[in-house]
Amino acid sequence: MTLSLKRLILFVALIAVLFTLSISLYAGYQMERETLMENTLETNRSYAEKLASTTEDYLNSTLQTLRTSAQTVAPAMNTNEEVLLNEVNRLKNHSNIFNSVAVVDHTGKILAVSPEHLNLKDKMFSSSGSIQALKAKKPLISKPFISITGRLIIMISYPIFSEQDEYLGFVAGTIYLRERSILNQLLGEHFYHDGSYVYVVDEDGRIIYHQSSNRINDVVSENPVVQKLMKGQNGAQRLINTQGKDMLAGYATIPVAHWGVVSQRPTSNALAPSNAMIERMLWTSLPLILISFVIIWLILTKITQPLQQLAHLAENSSENNRQQDIKNIHAWYYEAIQLKKALMTSFHILHERVNDFQQQSSTDPLTGLHNRRSMNDCLAQLVSNESPFSIILFDIDHFKKVNDTYGHAAGDEVLIFLANLMEETTREEDICCRYGGEEFLIILPQAELPLAQHIAEKLRRRLEKTISPTGKAITISAGAASFPDDAAVSDQLLHLADQCLYKAKQTGRNKVVISHTPS
Repeated sequence: MTLSLKRLILFVALIAVLFTLSISLYAGYQMERETLMENTLETNRSYAEKLASTTEDYLNSTLQTLRTSAQTVAPAMNTNEEVLLNEVNRLKNHSNIFNSVAVVDHTGKILAVSPEHLNLKDKMFSSSGSIQALKAKKPLISKPFISITGRLIIMISYPIFSEQDEYLGFVAGTIYLRERSILNQLLGEHFYHDGSYVYVVDEDGRIIYHQSSNRINDVVSENPVVQKLMKGQNGAQRLINTQGKDMLAGYATIPVAHWGVVSQRPTSNALAPSNAMIERMLWTSLPLILISFVIIWLILTKITQPLQQLAHLAENSSENNRQQDIKNIHAWYYEAIQLKKALMTSFHILHERVNDFQQQSSTDPLTGLHNRRSMNDCLAQLVSNESPFSIILFDIDHFKKVNDTYGHAAGDEVLIFLANLMEETTREEDICCRYGGEEFLIILPQAELPLAQHIAEKLRRRLEKTISPTGKAITISAGAASFPDDAAVSDQLLHLADQCLYKAKQTGRNKVVISHTPS
């Protein structure tokens, strides 16, 4: 079935509207997604930095508290157990910072502990955290380790020195990682129905706080955000975490402990509002789209009516009828008016173009001379009329050398140059043709062989004295023959002229050889 213009334009308009709507929705959707992600990343980054700053302040305050306790218990080390016990109970019960507190001497022996029911007094504190504190002899926040009570803890310690700067041991507070501790109070639950949560890692990428206790002590150093925290960097980014979930995370470091805080939210949860936005946009746009289609249909009917009438008349009209019907069509816009005029003048234009095509088919495109097809037609016509004529067949001497030396573009310029000189040298009624390549033919109607020889010599002499486009003169070798003295048909005449041309080349070039000597 052939589509009408009206239906075709309506189809294109429909596609354009739907495409524009799709692009608008997609662009809006992408912008909304980018905005939501940027806002979520910025929120998480700010929140992570806030928590990191709060935790940093807390840890510094805790170390200051332990420093004060270390100064308090230093005079009573190994002399007054009651002072030691009172101090650890005070730290445990009144500061609400630690899950347990202990004073340890320089050998690792626990001198006092709170709460007392742990029954750790006089035992050796041999855990990795204790060994680290005894070796470092400086304020320390340990890495997670398993305590002698079997709990996963971190220990914050401060060294104890005598007035003579003798190392006596350390006072330490522990924070339980898998039980209720100050970290829970400090960081809060930070877990919402939208999937957001906070976790804290140490310098080795080990989780020391997480809203899911079973994740604590997991090593997540492969996480891209954790890797940046381990390098001391702050920021925000989208990532796939170690559990394969797409997350939007903000992160910040806690320098005093070499920890890092990560606040993150699942990307799908953050982008959920964009899906609702697309749905609202679709429902809002639908009535407007329907109204647009109705308006487009009415406008198309008005636009396509004169075109449909012109198409109908063009299909059913001939050269000499229905021109008045075409004039009666109401063409009210430019395109229809021009089509109407085109139909009225189409046959005239067609005739002119046919003439142009005929001329192009008989002309050599490079030189503008008659081509071989036109040449054959002229020769056939002259032979058929038994009208005497002569021909001059010639080519350029050493033309291959011209192309090899100066290039084919220069060779083309030489051919054009030669064609112009041919037309200037010959008579008005003579027919100049390009025979092929660098070969040319001149047909001289009503000319006998002496005249042909004269014109050929005239052209040859002019060429050898004229600078060509190469910057040097060119020469030609030519052969001439006449009809009907030398041949009765054109093919024989051409063959004879070609033999003369060959003889001119064999005998030195730059000369004219004729088929016979006139009597």
